[in-house]
Amino acid sequence: MSPIFDFFLEAYKSTPTFQIILEAIAFVFGIASVWCAKQENILVYPTGIICTVITVYLLYINEYFGDMMMNFYYSVMSIYGWWNWSRKKGDKYVVPISRTTTKEKLIGLVFFVVTMIITNVVYRINDYDIQLVNYIDIFTSGIFFTAMWFMANKKLENWTLWIFADLITIPLYAYRGLGMLSLQYLIFTILAIYGYIEWKKNLSNNRLTV
Repeated sequence: MSPIFDFFLEAYKSTPTFQIILEAIAFVFGIASVWCAKQENILVYPTGIICTVITVYLLYINEYFGDMMMNFYYSVMSIYGWWNWSRKKGDKYVVPISRTTTKEKLIGLVFFVVTMIITNVVYRINDYDIQLVNYIDIFTSGIFFTAMWFMANKKLENWTLWIFADLITIPLYAYRGLGMLSLQYLIFTILAIYGYIEWKKNLSNNRLTV
């Protein structure tokens, strides 16, 4: 096990203490956010905003502009999701868990493509030498933003997208030496699987009671 720990800890030997502390805070609030999402708890958004704002800063100083833009989008989308999830009509919440319609899938596809284009432009504006890992970053950015939009509207398919993109991101962050973020995405994947199961069960129960 020692080589594994050495691999993750090596990158932190030259990292300023304040950055390590910020990454640890983002780690905790990120896990809390996904846990709340799994429980369909609106606290997913305030905890998520804390995580993404910190992560934006950390990715900016490390010049990972694609992921930085993605987390900036998360912060903005979280504000929308927070509002959307909290809407009520009488005693009932307006937005229930549901599956995506064909129209919503097409909108998601548009978000996916536009996000990749914008992320690519951000890299080029900053005269960044785009390599394979950055193209992977651009690809996952499109998936993550689409997943975030689906989650803000309580669509079951958001979990499928999270799982797929998380599995790509785990080794990507490990390769970049961001050990805590890599571990965070591993936990995200596990929670996303449970989240899918819980939301699907909730959706099935709601149909039975209608």
